[in-house]
Amino acid sequence: MNRLAGATSPYLLQHANNPVDWWQWEPAAFEEARRRNVPVFLSVGYSSCHWCHVLAHESFEDETTAAYMNEHFVSVKVDREERPDVDAVYMEAVQAATGQGGWPMSVFMTPDGEPFYFGTYFPPAPRHGLPSFRQVLDGVHSAWTDRREEVGEVAEKITRDLAARELVSGAGDGVPGEAELAQALLGITREYDTESGWLGGGDTKFPPSMAIEFLLRHHARTGSDGALEMAEGICDAMARSSLFDQLGGGFHRYVLRPRPGGALVPHFEKMLYDNALLCRVYAHVWRATGSDVARRIALETADFMVRELRTAEGGYASALDADSEAEDGSHVEGAYYVWTAGQLREVLGEEDAAFAAEYFGVTEEGTFEEGSSVLQLPRTEAEADQARVAGVRARLLAARGKRARPGRDDKVVAAWNGLVIAALAETGAYFERPDLIERATEAADLLVRVHMGEVARLSRTSRDGRVGGHAGVLEDYGDVAEGFLALAAVTGEGVWLEFAGFLLDIVLERFTGEGGQLYDTADDAEQLIRRPQDPTDSATPAGWTAAAGALLSYAAHTGSEAHRTAAEGALGVVKALGPRAPRFIGWGLAVAEALLDGPREIAVAGPVGGELHRTALLGRAPGAVVAAGEGPAAGAEFPLLVDRPLVDGEPTAYVCRHFVCDAPTADAAELARKLGG
Repeated sequence: MNRLAGATSPYLLQHANNPVDWWQWEPAAFEEARRRNVPVFLSVGYSSCHWCHVLAHESFEDETTAAYMNEHFVSVKVDREERPDVDAVYMEAVQAATGQGGWPMSVFMTPDGEPFYFGTYFPPAPRHGLPSFRQVLDGVHSAWTDRREEVGEVAEKITRDLAARELVSGAGDGVPGEAELAQALLGITREYDTESGWLGGGDTKFPPSMAIEFLLRHHARTGSDGALEMAEGICDAMARSSLFDQLGGGFHRYVLRPRPGGALVPHFEKMLYDNALLCRVYAHVWRATGSDVARRIALETADFMVRELRTAEGGYASALDADSEAEDGSHVEGAYYVWTAGQLREVLGEEDAAFAAEYFGVTEEGTFEEGSSVLQLPRTEAEADQARVAGVRARLLAARGKRARPGRDDKVVAAWNGLVIAALAETGAYFERPDLIERATEAADLLVRVHMGEVARLSRTSRDGRVGGHAGVLEDYGDVAEGFLALAAVTGEGVWLEFAGFLLDIVLERFTGEGGQLYDTADDAEQLIRRPQDPTDSATPAGWTAAAGALLSYAAHTGSEAHRTAAEGALGVVKALGPRAPRFIGWGLAVAEALLDGPREIAVAGPVGGELHRTALLGRAPGAVVAAGEGPAAGAEFPLLVDRPLVDGEPTAYVCRHFVCDAPTADAAELARKLGG
């Protein structure tokens, strides 16, 4: 085994038996490159990445290719989920040089970490205009050997250009107001396809979770029917499509339309972050509309995460692979999930198979590959016998359970577990599922016990209860604080508010620059060729806006002007980017909606889990914070409950902004009206 044998990352461990003499990202690797006077080859991927596996099988497992790499390069393997900072810095270089990016990411650099040649996947033989991986290796080695001065000039220029890209002039330009949010809504409206229900052009569709949250909050604050209709339409399209696992619950990574007029087919990996975000989104759609479909999707997604991604320690694993073993022993993308018409007949018999084929869109010729079909809902649920659907679904799920399962990346990522905590806590509270709240609490306990540990800082990952060696980045602090704040609201346990404050104080001290700018890494983190800084959403909320949202909520809980000022400073970038690119800064827009609404502070002097507390949690006021509890002890844990007594001995709710409250009420219906519930 090579040096990766001691890694905690399942992705790195997948390469521990490669004949390539891999290094992890560490100073010793670059020292070795200097000693040998050879370039560094950086390969970045993640465990559920289909093309990462393809490149590994074709090239990294090939003895001849590996021998050439070992002779002429120092090869470094990085799990982008463990080191998002390394991934972000070099992906920025790849995108600037090539106009596109993706994984696996392949970067050749000097021993000082300065990049000079880039790419993603390279095939074993030239095809589709791509050189072979061996041709790339030969070309880079030749350039390094024969044109070293030219290589150095290119590397120096790229590094200088990257370092000069200091973001973001809009950081201190004030907070977004009505004009910017209205322009952002217009931008999303232009991208919304009223016929299909999907957002954005092109044939590849990713779930726009953060944009949906903005639409829901905008509707709650302004009454915009168009915003709510788009949120419902997008969620309905996703729920009916093959993006959602129609048997086992949970969402795949994205869907695409491989041929004109053809069915949407998913990229079958299931990521924890997508499912956490979408679980919460559908719960919020239900809160806004009472939709039975939204309720079902939220609960099935929550149950999927608990059933298939929960680890023995109480955390949540990162992902399930797209590939799994097919009947012939080969590894095939989607093998676990797709069905032929014949397989339906084997499991269900002729009559029920015909019913299932019509209901789930399975055809004799297939909608995917090799005559297989991906399951979707071509007609609405109301048109079918739901008792029969439930029986068919249960039988198919049981049969599918006998297939070889996709591999699981079981490392626990702090940020994504923060998203899970928020989703499970709120879903459990909305639908009276205390088991989900308990699962959220267990995950929060793991983050405190293992990821925060004794170092008074947050670590990015753990595996099997053992903390990884990489420092948490801004999204870890922001998303974990968000999860803790949601858990505090649901459970009435002030310790989670306290832990959130601890993390957010580190954000203020270590991640915040002048004028409210935020950085993705702490000021004392490892210095790369550039300190990464990106306020835009990718598959998850940007660390920048995740931190802004948590800072704003914590300020609403505590009255802290320092945290509110920091949140407002961070939202300047939303004022600059929101009107131009709303789909890519959706969470920032959602936080801005909360800021314009107050956010509202709801103090429930009364029992946790009681009618007033539940009503407060179901209120739709954007970003509202909730504190619940009884007596002096509750006031000691939640500043909002200080001097908020019962009225006439009855549980009482106070709705406040900046700690200035409306008249208290003991009437749940009146409280619901105040909060848009």
